[in-house]
Amino acid sequence: MHPTIHATFAEAARAWPDHACMAVLEETAELYGISAGEITYAAAAMAIGRLTDAYRAAGYGIGHRVGLLLENRPDFILHWFALNGLGAAVVPINPDLRAAELEYLVTHSEIVLAVAIPARQASLRDAAAARGADLAVIGPDAPPPPAARPATVQAGEMGSEAALLYTSGTTGLPKGCIVSNFWFLRCGQWYLEMGGLCALRPGAERMLTPLPLFHMNAMACSVLAMVMSGGCLIVLDRFHPRSWWHSVIAARATIIHYLGVMPAILMAAPPAPEERAHAVRFGFGAGIDRRLHAPAEARFGFPLIEGWAMTETGAAATIQDNIEPRRIGESCIGTPRDYVQVRIEAEGGREAETDEPGELLVRASGPDPRAGFFTAYLKDAAATAAAWECGWFHTGDVVRCAADGRLFFVDRKKNVIRRSGENISALEVEGVLQQHPLVRAAAVGALADDVRGEEVFACIVLAGPVATPGEAARQLVAWCMERLAYYKAPGHVCFIDALPLTTTNKIQRGEMCKLIERLAADPGCIDTRALKRRTA
Repeated sequence: MHPTIHATFAEAARAWPDHACMAVLEETAELYGISAGEITYAAAAMAIGRLTDAYRAAGYGIGHRVGLLLENRPDFILHWFALNGLGAAVVPINPDLRAAELEYLVTHSEIVLAVAIPARQASLRDAAAARGADLAVIGPDAPPPPAARPATVQAGEMGSEAALLYTSGTTGLPKGCIVSNFWFLRCGQWYLEMGGLCALRPGAERMLTPLPLFHMNAMACSVLAMVMSGGCLIVLDRFHPRSWWHSVIAARATIIHYLGVMPAILMAAPPAPEERAHAVRFGFGAGIDRRLHAPAEARFGFPLIEGWAMTETGAAATIQDNIEPRRIGESCIGTPRDYVQVRIEAEGGREAETDEPGELLVRASGPDPRAGFFTAYLKDAAATAAAWECGWFHTGDVVRCAADGRLFFVDRKKNVIRRSGENISALEVEGVLQQHPLVRAAAVGALADDVRGEEVFACIVLAGPVATPGEAARQLVAWCMERLAYYKAPGHVCFIDALPLTTTNKIQRGEMCKLIERLAADPGCIDTRALKRRTA
């Protein structure tokens, strides 16, 4: 591996100068107001070189962080690589963030410059001003202003900070994960060496992703996998269900990346010839509803490979189910490889028994248990130390391990409801509720219960009006009891207008806890506990 992302791309450009490294589909170009078509490695290298020269002349380098609010445009990658060549770190910024969120990110990250699309430049300046700071903000085609303070040096190193990636903030304020060049390169190398159903063909792959470049999946895994294999990356602005298969065909995609909600939406649509008129070899993602896994593979004609990783772990502890025979439709995330050590910790700190759920703890094999992991949480040494308690990284995810060593995902630890001694996954209950035609969106949490300890509380956003809420609630409970163990069905149902979501449409679990406490006293909350009866 090469010491920096920039150096790795430079070698790829020498090896595959005429190959496409990026492509912009017509639909994406129209939405963004940019040119459609392919960008070769040679052309990208020239553009990166020009940007590198401009940033160097303006004094940017190690010790600087530069914010990138450029959506899923090629400019994001070009500016990132240019800055990386000088040792500067980038801070990807979610374009959906609003005033308070931007104020926090701008000041917490201490970015010295922001490169942003025109529509968001004023909001970035305003966010800095609201905290008493003066932030330089430019467009992707503008020359950078002189750096506000001198750089440390002008050369990158493998262990140097390459980016500051913010977590989604589902349980509190987002944490800034400091990640190094090695972290990124390990992601690319892992993908390159994964093999099995995910074996990459040098110079031949075309990966299509609708996932955001400000997250690990697209920024690290997709970008570095294609660069290190000489492939072409096609990034959509987001997932568009109606035009998805058209995009897959137009991109000539051989690989697609997905989130669990995507197959569910596609499976709900009527079958169409386009679903099989593609060249996709495999999809890679996480969170597919286990009931849809096998039917989706059969319908669309390629394997959907489930995996597990976190921003903090990078690819140092990635686990994926890409080797046949797979355990399809069982929420299996695969068997850990020899580069990662795994411990499953049950309640009380003991090691979990076979098939007993517990928190997943991971660390790198070898002399350095943190090799390839994130460097630290910015300005939060206590949180970093807590995450690495006893020399293991505590993921907060609950899994179980079968006798054959395969791991099965259960849920986030904070999402597990403890009812009468039974552990209930909020994610599992939500997945069943969301398949009911009455439901547009659902979120499940725990409500304290005098008898059972905790009870399942379901917040439902309806797909349309219902004549009798009580009858609708009974239908939902019956639906769950037909598909789940009786104790997992909601004991309380409340119909609400909207769920508390992050800017990346994840449920804000911290806010859900507060919301459930408030809704429990609402006259509109429907008590369905009497409907939960064990059946023979």
